[in-house]
Amino acid sequence: MEERPETELISIPATPRVSTPEILTPSGQRSPRAASKEGKSWTPTSFISPRFLSPIGTPMKRVLVNMKGYLEEMGHLTKLNPQDAWLPITESRNGNAHYAAFHNLNAGVGFQALVLPVAFAYLGWSWGILSLTIAYCWQLYTLWILVQLHEAVPGKRYNRYVELAQAAFGERLGVWLALFPTVYLSAGTATALILIGGETMKLFFQIVCGPTCTSNPLTTVEWYLVFTSLSIVLSQLPNLNSIAGLSLIGAVTAITYSTMVWILSVSQQRPPSISYEPLSLSQPSASVFLAMNALGIIAFSFRGHNLALEIQSTMPSTFKHPARVPMWKGAKVAYFFIAMCLFPIAIGGFWAYGNQMPPGGILTALYAFHSHDISRGILALAFLLVVFNCLSSFQIYSMPAFDSFEAGYTSRTNRPCSIWVRSGFRVFFGFVSFFIGVALPFLSSLAGLLGGLTLPVTFAYPCFMWVLIKQPPKYSFSWYFNWILGWLGVGFSLAFSIGGIWSIVNDGLKLKFFKPS
Repeated sequence: MEERPETELISIPATPRVSTPEILTPSGQRSPRAASKEGKSWTPTSFISPRFLSPIGTPMKRVLVNMKGYLEEMGHLTKLNPQDAWLPITESRNGNAHYAAFHNLNAGVGFQALVLPVAFAYLGWSWGILSLTIAYCWQLYTLWILVQLHEAVPGKRYNRYVELAQAAFGERLGVWLALFPTVYLSAGTATALILIGGETMKLFFQIVCGPTCTSNPLTTVEWYLVFTSLSIVLSQLPNLNSIAGLSLIGAVTAITYSTMVWILSVSQQRPPSISYEPLSLSQPSASVFLAMNALGIIAFSFRGHNLALEIQSTMPSTFKHPARVPMWKGAKVAYFFIAMCLFPIAIGGFWAYGNQMPPGGILTALYAFHSHDISRGILALAFLLVVFNCLSSFQIYSMPAFDSFEAGYTSRTNRPCSIWVRSGFRVFFGFVSFFIGVALPFLSSLAGLLGGLTLPVTFAYPCFMWVLIKQPPKYSFSWYFNWILGWLGVGFSLAFSIGGIWSIVNDGLKLKFFKPS
């Protein structure tokens, strides 16, 4: 992009000396008067000069106004939307690199990582490790793009993913492309966390209670309700910066249970007749769809890009200290630990269970194969850490939905939400997510299809945004590289969506309403 020519500053003539005759005064206004015959002094006795009390523009005031306009024009001062001060994502802008690391790690590691060994069971060692490495580097590059584009236009901060999509693709096309994937990644993930958290709480109770427990256990739906109630209580924290402590808890628990799961798996005796040959079917087309499904599992394990701009918007930004610097520092630390979680789970889990890995992932395999070999206390701790991580992740993934509710309210009423209105929105969202999870339990069967539709948010759209906003020279390396990566992401998205449709047709879709397993 061509640099704009630097705006010329018009110099203001110096204030005349006392000895300067009145007729030669440059400003021509309120010049020093000539001494009167009575010898009375016209020098002001007030401590504040009348020049600064006068509404008429003074040389100093004109200099400040000119400088402010120049800085705004050159992008040194960011013009903020007053409504942002009322919304939970942008209400507090005192974030830092530590908060960025906590939020990115909490959003980046979750239950999707536990099914990575399932992908290796279909791909084998070589293709599994290669695919995981390429996907990790790819999504790290697109995250860097989003961090750089947060303030790509001087004087403008893109605080939300949809806003950046509108700037790149246009108002209507940007909403059409980005709104559904980001809503699904927020509300859909919140619903999935309720289901997984509730089921994990049920398993935790069974492990702690043991076979001799005589109490009447809660049903699955009741455990969902318990988890939802806890999530709603924690969601009363007002803004994104206020949940930094919860994100720290989520990050620590994610690292801990991920490490525990793969260490416990590799330390136990492997199942008999274990094999590391990739699983395949007799029909070549079916094997291709299985491989695409495995690649989709790897791609879906990387999450959090829909929250990157929101996390960065919580930080102060000036020309000397832009928000992208602490954001990228925190993101690099977070994704180092994410790599330390994902790669050992995938490699260690596949080594421990091979192609006997159940579809539920490494945690299900650990419970199925070694529940009698590992002490109940360690197993219960692992499941409890998963519950804590789900509670923490629910908060950060629900924040865009809270922000949308409050944005609609403040735009209509032109005033911030009261505590009761804000609490009402969050209670409403929590129970709607609970209702969807209970009423439509078959949505998990559509995960492959819906996940394929959301894949461009991580792997494709950022590359297109870079080309459209930064406008690198045509046919340059950056131009070719980002166009190729973007269209590859779109191609994989279509392939994974087709694979999800094939899985639905092959396995059948059982439309069970209000009958969670």
